[in-house]
Amino acid sequence: MTDPTPQHGATDDLLFTPFDLGGVRLSNRTALAPMTRISATEDGLVTDRNARYYAGFARGGFALVITEGVYTDTEYSQGYLHQPGLATSAQGEAWRPVVEAVHAEGGTVFAQLMHAGAQSQGNRFRQGTVGPSAVAPRGEQLSFYRGSGPYPTPKALDAREIADIRRGFADAARHAAAAGFDGVEVHGANGYLLDQFLTDYLNQREDGYGGGVENRVRLAVEVVDEVLQAVGSEIAVGIRVSQSKVSDFHHRWAGGIEEAETIFTTLARTGAHFLHTTEYRALDPAFSSGTETLAELAKKFSGLPVIANGHLEDPEAARAVLESGAADIAALGKGALAQRDWPHRVRDGLEFATEPHPDTLGPLADIKDWELAL
Repeated sequence: MTDPTPQHGATDDLLFTPFDLGGVRLSNRTALAPMTRISATEDGLVTDRNARYYAGFARGGFALVITEGVYTDTEYSQGYLHQPGLATSAQGEAWRPVVEAVHAEGGTVFAQLMHAGAQSQGNRFRQGTVGPSAVAPRGEQLSFYRGSGPYPTPKALDAREIADIRRGFADAARHAAAAGFDGVEVHGANGYLLDQFLTDYLNQREDGYGGGVENRVRLAVEVVDEVLQAVGSEIAVGIRVSQSKVSDFHHRWAGGIEEAETIFTTLARTGAHFLHTTEYRALDPAFSSGTETLAELAKKFSGLPVIANGHLEDPEAARAVLESGAADIAALGKGALAQRDWPHRVRDGLEFATEPHPDTLGPLADIKDWELAL
């Protein structure tokens, strides 16, 4: 347990001031970061367990709840067995009680839309994986998500399959809107498909999706465009971006700040409502050649609201990222798992845990019964 944090005055603590994100009014600046919990049914339906799990964070004071990555089609998007989906109307309807449970606790909830691509560890629809090129992700699959061994080499996607993937994201967004979600976040980070296209060593294409960074970011831009056309007038739409990956923690964009400028300005031109940056430490410089964080660069080059994620469980770190102007919302992952009522405890100057219970993500990263009893 950490020592109680000195309580800031209600009028000067940015953490607990309201914020409008894509037309959605948030009661404070805290968010639950998306974290895969592989607790849906085999056919991708969320249940009362998911509703109780997500509602707990809203009850604990997190103004914005972002779901785990949710697969978008019945082809190659699924990344994990028992991962929830938004690929069908039945899966969308199953989310409705989850959304209602979060709303009943005073929270706002966004669905994160994800295509795993070459980083898939389990897909009930298809054998094999797909990616921008026939290049396997670095590293090994994660055992607590039911994976083992190296990632297989994916099949390179063709133009027709890429168009189908874009439509899958748009259809999943429509299902999210129909289920009552307040927004969607396109997953363009952490080594999943859109990030694979962005990554120089994974993308060896020679068409309009390969080569320079302007081409490598193209699929992310097209997906955001299609999602905005599908639901952008109804709910908030944003995209999550990172440098590091599930299986390549130390990856950095080779072009440094110039590459960051291209990525963030290009994404902003879509009309997206927000960006979500995630790094190991949100307050660390993005590149060795400068002092600006990835969140700062996102804000500087996009002009959009920014959600920042990465070791912000220390309230002073969360406040620092907001007070610096680098970000507008602080998102917690493991810090939220450690203390789902972190916002209320910080607001009231109470003690709180900083590390999750060791069994939270083991032996599998599914939702445990004892978590639902908290």
